[in-house]
Amino acid sequence: MNLDDLNDLPEWDDDDEIDRLGEDTEGEEWKPNPTRDACKALYKKWNEIMTMLNGALGTEEEDEEDKTDDKLYAKRHKAMIFGDAFQTAAKIRSSEAGGMYILRMENAAIVRKNAQYIKICMLGFRDEGIIDDTYCKIVRDEIDNFRQLFKDWVATFVKDEYEDEWGLFV
Repeated sequence: MNLDDLNDLPEWDDDDEIDRLGEDTEGEEWKPNPTRDACKALYKKWNEIMTMLNGALGTEEEDEEDKTDDKLYAKRHKAMIFGDAFQTAAKIRSSEAGGMYILRMENAAIVRKNAQYIKICMLGFRDEGIIDDTYCKIVRDEIDNFRQLFKDWVATFVKDEYEDEWGLFV
């Protein structure tokens, strides 16, 4: 089995246009960019977590006779987890588009909320007998590792001159 089949996230592409939207970076690719480097490391770690989630919660063959409420609940809950996981990857990746402090902070808040939710849900899946305790522990430990990379990433954000009209990120 190819491990790439366990994860649908695209690889980080340093030449991707999404990273340069609104920025004039022509000829400046050589300059150090700690925020971009931290974002890239965070995205790669989340990519690994997505692979682990797919392994732990992967799709099961549906049995026509076993469509109990519990099975439907578990299927829907897994779909919500994967939705949050994909949103997390998108928010990490898109935080570099334009490089605005407010957008980075907004994306960071969503990333934090989703990662915490997924970590908590692993306990619920374990307690419901949907996943083994070992898988639960591995995913939760990796989210803890992700949290440190997240803190390193957020520490690189530089406040700019744009005002947050909602007053949250001042």
